[in-house]
Amino acid sequence: MSDLTDELIDDARGRMDKSVEAIRHEFGSVRTGRASPALLDRINVDYYGAITPLRQLATISAPEARLLTVQPYDKNSIKAIEKAILESDVGLTPNNDGSIIRLQIPELTEERRKQLVKVVHGICEEGRVAVRNIRRDVMHDLRELKGEGEVGSDDEHRAEQALQKLTDEKIAELDGLMRNKEAEILEV
Repeated sequence: MSDLTDELIDDARGRMDKSVEAIRHEFGSVRTGRASPALLDRINVDYYGAITPLRQLATISAPEARLLTVQPYDKNSIKAIEKAILESDVGLTPNNDGSIIRLQIPELTEERRKQLVKVVHGICEEGRVAVRNIRRDVMHDLRELKGEGEVGSDDEHRAEQALQKLTDEKIAELDGLMRNKEAEILEV
């Protein structure tokens, strides 16, 4: 393959790696039966009129398997944090003692587990679509290079095969992440 096609494939690999990493992070915010500070990653708090990520306003820890604690840096923000948690989609009820918020993680019901598995499948499909879009863009670039006469059709064909192999690897990686997360959710 030529330098141009190698460059395109390397670029595609980097972009696909970022997509897989983003999906891995997104999976971390899906609730399982265990307490994880990552559950609160998507929560934003209205702090004195500014929307601020919860992580910037408090220390979040998991002292027990079914308990999260949120300790605000500023005690005056505790009501705003409590309100943001209640309004979020995590499905947890905050217990506020004036200086710390405790979040008890309840056992997941069978129905809730099935809903979460569907959420995980949706997130994984978003990742697959992102990887395929990257492949489509790079395929388009390869065809343009061939059309401009900068690469031969053999180089283009080899690059397309390498790109397809890379795409298959990344989709398999996403499927593996999805299966692991699904097993984690269904584990009783």
